[in-house]
Amino acid sequence: MDLILKLLGVGVFLLIGTAAMVSAEPPPVIPVDSVDLERYAGKWYEIARYPNRFERKCACDVTAEYSLLPDGKIQVINRCRKADSSYAEAKGIARRQDKGGPNSKLEVRFAPSWLGWLGAVWGKYWIIDLAPDYSYAVVSEPSRKYLWILSRTPQMDPTVRSSIDDKLEAMGFDTDKLIDVCQD
Repeated sequence: MDLILKLLGVGVFLLIGTAAMVSAEPPPVIPVDSVDLERYAGKWYEIARYPNRFERKCACDVTAEYSLLPDGKIQVINRCRKADSSYAEAKGIARRQDKGGPNSKLEVRFAPSWLGWLGAVWGKYWIIDLAPDYSYAVVSEPSRKYLWILSRTPQMDPTVRSSIDDKLEAMGFDTDKLIDVCQD
């Protein structure tokens, strides 16, 4: 009888532990309701990011420049300074992820245009936080694998950055993984 009670106790403990882990899942990533793409266009400075393979050679001065195109797409030019002081540049195109969905859910492609028909060359680019005055933006995607904090200026007020970090933590992001980007 003691063995049965012990096993029952262990079973209840495991059930409670499993339920706690399931309920600890972060909420889904939700983009902002909408974006004025004309105001969003222009130059952004990367303030912080999650580590990623396509920026591994970027040492400093990372920027993104967005220009609206006549067909409704967005030209993307990403630049950074490498450790040897040379610059790297990647040109791409962004478009709405879903024609009927919010314009804050974009997807971007840096592969050649002739590969544009392949779904795998398009990466999700969701604007998940945006200052009312468009002075900063936070970009991610549903899996939380990528995260960028962007600013219209090379430096961000520490109070604003702290507020963004607090919001990100509430959204289930691990802000300890963020790499601060130097802007000279």
